[in-house]
Amino acid sequence: MIRLSLIMCLCSVGMLFGQTSSPSKATSSPPEATASLPEATASPSKVFSEVSIDQHLNEQVPLDLQFLDEEGRTVTLDQFFHSKPVVLSLVYYKCPMLCTQVLNGMVESFNLIDFRIGNEFNVVTVSIDPAETPDLAANKKQQYVAEYKKEGARNGWHFLTGTQASITRLANAVGFKYVYDEQTKQFAHASGIMIATPEGKLSRYLYGIEYVAKDLTFSLMDASKGKIGSPVQKLQLLCYAYDPSSGKYSLVVTNIVRGAGILTVVLLAGYAFLNIRRERKRKFNVASPPMHTQN
Repeated sequence: MIRLSLIMCLCSVGMLFGQTSSPSKATSSPPEATASLPEATASPSKVFSEVSIDQHLNEQVPLDLQFLDEEGRTVTLDQFFHSKPVVLSLVYYKCPMLCTQVLNGMVESFNLIDFRIGNEFNVVTVSIDPAETPDLAANKKQQYVAEYKKEGARNGWHFLTGTQASITRLANAVGFKYVYDEQTKQFAHASGIMIATPEGKLSRYLYGIEYVAKDLTFSLMDASKGKIGSPVQKLQLLCYAYDPSSGKYSLVVTNIVRGAGILTVVLLAGYAFLNIRRERKRKFNVASPPMHTQN
């Protein structure tokens, strides 16, 4: 019940932000990037309207894109496809909250299904922050390989970094819309994973931070056969302007949560009032003797 309440609270809040490695301008990327970052102002309404994961089912993942793997080697996405379906996630490694929850949800689901990473499917995790390095990717890989309870993750789960040009092209292809807020030095992004066929066609989207083992299993089975799934209802977790130094959310999110809390209290109070009134009416009817008219 507590876990469900937490998820409901997160869903009402919106898209999580994490601390980034601080590019210098919202309209420009870090020195090593070759294209501009998606721009955002500090306006929450703009963030909520522009950030999402759109379902580009049956669209082709650009397998010619180059990235660096966790060893610093240049790789293309093509190297991780063709033989088996791929679970694809876009995160960034310094994100203190939502990205970690996405990765945690992934490894938890991977541990529950019969299929094994590197055997029946591969996993590709790509950082959306062009300033992040293979060293960061290696640290993340070490953490999640250790949490995976089966063999195969070391060779089957790949943590990549790359230039802004490669990141932007991949994000556009899979429908991953995110923005960078210069004022907070943070990325705003949604939570979810994508399952692609061995040929790189987008087959299924799973939203949120928890992925039901049965859904993941059937998604991988369909993708392995080249089947394209139907659109699913979006469930995107949001959070605006998280401040890691204070551990607090921005005022707008605080107000949203406070408003939701007030609404809950009002509804509970109304429900209690109606119950009390109904109970008093019942007791009054029981206590009052029936009136008899005289002939």
